[in-house]
Amino acid sequence: METLAAINFVDIFLHLDKTLETVIQQYQAWVYLILFAVIFCETGFVVAPFLPGDSLLFAAGSLAALHNNVLDVRFMYPLLCCAAVTGDNTNYWIGRFLGPKVFRWENSRLLNKEYLERTHQFYEKHGGKTVAIARFMPILRSFAPFVAGIGKMTYWRFLAYSVTGTICWTATFILGGYFFGNFPVVKRNFTLVIMAIIIISFLPSVIGYIRYRKSKKSGS
Repeated sequence: METLAAINFVDIFLHLDKTLETVIQQYQAWVYLILFAVIFCETGFVVAPFLPGDSLLFAAGSLAALHNNVLDVRFMYPLLCCAAVTGDNTNYWIGRFLGPKVFRWENSRLLNKEYLERTHQFYEKHGGKTVAIARFMPILRSFAPFVAGIGKMTYWRFLAYSVTGTICWTATFILGGYFFGNFPVVKRNFTLVIMAIIIISFLPSVIGYIRYRKSKKSGS
């Protein structure tokens, strides 16, 4: 049963053009709430990085061009910006609340206060670009706000970069789907386009990890 559910989820994930269109037809205006919930959860909880983000926004943008009587991009864009920013804030404050509790053991080797202070210093120095750039990276965008909260990054600085990154991220994929998603070549190969978006989204994380491993090896 679990394997079947996993296969079904992957099928839904890779065929967002068909599944999302079915959702639109069945739920009409309620689709706004569904989109809001998915984008909020993907960025709001560290346990939900598996939810579609980039690909969902692209699919929603392309379908908004076809179903503008149900999905109005002028309403959907600011709504999903709010979903992402609200998710970021929720994740940040969860990390901020849990940080002192997780690191309260003075003698813990893995979770001592020295590491917490280093995290704080890192996010005060590099946290802005980390939060903004992570918005374009699957999985990392689910963890960056949480770690920023744990590291007690100055909230208003975090919020400014979160909003900036969110505006650019949602515009890139929603408007990209809206203006280019219904080109004949894109429609005929929509599954491939979605897979390409997923792969391209993961590339910066993979490249960064490879560089980190190489620098670690050279340093040792």
